[in-house]
Amino acid sequence: MSPNSNIKYQISNIGNPRAAIVCDWMLGGGAEKVVLELHNMFPDAPIYTSYATKRWRHKLNGKVVTGFLQYWPFSKLRKYIPFLRILYFSNLRLKNYDLIISSTGAEAKGIKTRADQTHISYIHAPTHYYWARYDDYLAHPGFGRFDWLARFGLKLLIGPLRKWDFVAAQRPDHILANSTHTAGQIKKYYNRKSTVVFPPIDTERFAIPTEKHGLPNVRRGFVITGRQTPYKRVDLAVAACTQLNVPLIVIGNGPDHKKLKKMAGKTITFLTKVTDRELPHYLQSAEAFLFPGVDDFGIAPVEALAAGTPVIAYKAGGALDFIVEGKTGQFFTKQTPESLAEAIQAFSSNKYSHDGIKTAAAKFSITAFHKNLQAELHNVLQ
Repeated sequence: MSPNSNIKYQISNIGNPRAAIVCDWMLGGGAEKVVLELHNMFPDAPIYTSYATKRWRHKLNGKVVTGFLQYWPFSKLRKYIPFLRILYFSNLRLKNYDLIISSTGAEAKGIKTRADQTHISYIHAPTHYYWARYDDYLAHPGFGRFDWLARFGLKLLIGPLRKWDFVAAQRPDHILANSTHTAGQIKKYYNRKSTVVFPPIDTERFAIPTEKHGLPNVRRGFVITGRQTPYKRVDLAVAACTQLNVPLIVIGNGPDHKKLKKMAGKTITFLTKVTDRELPHYLQSAEAFLFPGVDDFGIAPVEALAAGTPVIAYKAGGALDFIVEGKTGQFFTKQTPESLAEAIQAFSSNKYSHDGIKTAAAKFSITAFHKNLQAELHNVLQ
């Protein structure tokens, strides 16, 4: 029985509720992958969001419903003015549905529901720019020449924005968290309990052995992937591997790209146009994946695990859920190039079973996500 049919079977036992899905936006990333799997589980449910790209509207089979923020000039302003998103979600009326599932790290959790409706919110993180990463956003707003305006606005409005966000987080009937770390953040900032359901990773795509140019994979050097932003700390990986004169492949792009290239030594290779089809090869060809940032979960390192590649991670955040030292990877304890370099020097790929790492990654698979979410829905709706 497929995950789709199974969820329908379980829900049919508890009234077959009419469902709707709500998310912050549909641009591309881990949160969108959760929405995609929610859509696969509830193919008839409409997906309400503030903004969606043409690609995602097509991918979700025309089920996406947007409002005024989709259209010019609001499509340009939505990123800069959170009050517009608050306005949109606060006034979203979903009266025709029994079950509403929100997937959110921002304003979508703030929808208002009736007492006879059930709202389950899958929270990726308490809103970063209000809480845990407020200082990071002030230092690096990411708005280019308008950084000064973003800083001014956030400093001026942080009080009422935090107040609204806290109130919004009290509205869901039940909260799911994407990691143990996020569950702790939800308790800290929202004073609410949550249940951990790990996000869906397409582990099968990375587990299938790949070959490039007719040659089998040979594991050599290290790899790091993802958007090159300050909080990802790609700079630590580049600095440590430059210091040790060991090979590192840096896959991705972002605002830190030029800075990283300037500081990189001769053993660092930058690849900005790796396709989805090529990515498994690079993960399977590395001795280890480097994960030096603090993330709420960390999809990229779990994809590496699915490829049988151990992860060297900073000991914090979502990594605590998927790194078992000596089995799936190892930790370093200070966010410095020296600490990471020590971990790399102490690392030996011969200690690890690539097949064992793939097996460990299965608990984060799409199938596992469906199964765990089914169980939570059944418990809540029952």
